[in-house]
Amino acid sequence: MNDLLWILLGIAHVAAAAKVTGHALLTKEDSRGAVAWIGIAWLSPLIGSALYGAFGINRIARKAGQLSYLYRPGRPAPEPGAGPEPEVPVNVGWIAEVGRRVTGRRLTAGNAVQPLATGDAAAHAMLEAIGQARESVALASYIFQDDRTGRAFANALAAAQDRGVSVRVLIDGVGGGYLSYPMVKRLRRMGVPVASFLHFWLPWRMSFLNLRNHKKLLIVDGRRAFTGGMNIADDTMAEPPQIRDTHAALTGPAVRHLMESFADDWSFTTGEILSDDRWWPELPLAGRVAARGITSGPDEDMGSLETLLGTALVEARRRIRIVTPYFLPDRHLQMALSVAVLRRVEVEIVIPEHTNKRLVDWAVRANLGMLAGASYTVFLAPEPFDHSKLMTVDGALCLIGSSNWDVRSHRLNFELDLETYDTELTAEVDRLIDDKIAAARRLDTSRLADRPKWQQLRDAGARLFLPYL
Repeated sequence: MNDLLWILLGIAHVAAAAKVTGHALLTKEDSRGAVAWIGIAWLSPLIGSALYGAFGINRIARKAGQLSYLYRPGRPAPEPGAGPEPEVPVNVGWIAEVGRRVTGRRLTAGNAVQPLATGDAAAHAMLEAIGQARESVALASYIFQDDRTGRAFANALAAAQDRGVSVRVLIDGVGGGYLSYPMVKRLRRMGVPVASFLHFWLPWRMSFLNLRNHKKLLIVDGRRAFTGGMNIADDTMAEPPQIRDTHAALTGPAVRHLMESFADDWSFTTGEILSDDRWWPELPLAGRVAARGITSGPDEDMGSLETLLGTALVEARRRIRIVTPYFLPDRHLQMALSVAVLRRVEVEIVIPEHTNKRLVDWAVRANLGMLAGASYTVFLAPEPFDHSKLMTVDGALCLIGSSNWDVRSHRLNFELDLETYDTELTAEVDRLIDDKIAAARRLDTSRLADRPKWQQLRDAGARLFLPYL
């Protein structure tokens, strides 16, 4: 009987490994990744194949197929306020054109964008907007804690629901607390429609744990919106903050792009189509900023943000500034950064001295050590942990959103970033970056090789998990 069991296990291993081999050969664009997965499948009987099933199979096409029905008749025109291209240098204009091609959205003219550089300022503005809502409130958050700040938002949402406002809340299935989900339970008790994004208990669907809705969106009456990096939690929005972050308030035609993103995610999660006028009002011009919402994720938006970032790095002529909590770009963006430096573009990158994830800290140090000859300037921001996601290019382009500079954000998370073109807004964001640099210390990347060998080995080992950090 034991011999028969081992024979059956051997047959199962060969069959599973062969299936992994075929799938990897046909679907993996990176030949090194394909070789690695094939080796794991054959050398780790059954366990390797199971790992491939959990983390290696490309479910992007299946997800894209499920989302394809969301572009429905009856939704208002997707490009309200579309106007002439912004008056920017030719190189920056090419970045805007690539943004149009990868998203299918034209820039919208006539927006007003206000950066919100502190959590309490963002919370105050968002709660005030919810309190003034008359038609609809759509809120999406990766983390929505059941703490003092979270309860203030829950009470505001419930009050809006009670006075006849249509409210919808979407919380990520992992970030919202996969096992306990206290805020979902609270909102349901309060009668607020709420859903969990990709939250499954079935074992064969657990692989979706790796795909996360990292967007932070609030759209009120279809006219006012907020987006950026801030989660709804005391550690970000209470004083003094344990996490620093940056958000933005938006009015004008680009609000439609954020509402489209929420409506698609809500429909995918719940099957409900948000199509009536309370979600899609006419949007008048509100300011001078040309703006566009950039959605990215493991569906039909795959690669859109990476393409835009790569174009920005290639087209920059004077200065690139990046603020990110996690700096683990793939080799293509690393190369583009290095080439920008060789073209005498000033490249400044601000990252935290210490993140909230020790494994990421180690991987970041390993990554920077391998890029020590790149000659771009890295600044280490002191505590509290800075979770902001900002980028400016040549004083004309500014990105504010939810995406980190890492492979997870670019390949596995559903993200939204606001792409804006306006010299005054970009100057305002540059001043925020100046303040961060003034408080930071410059990292001498050449010294990373002087660390004890055990630290270098530890950090290099952590870097192997780069796609999933």
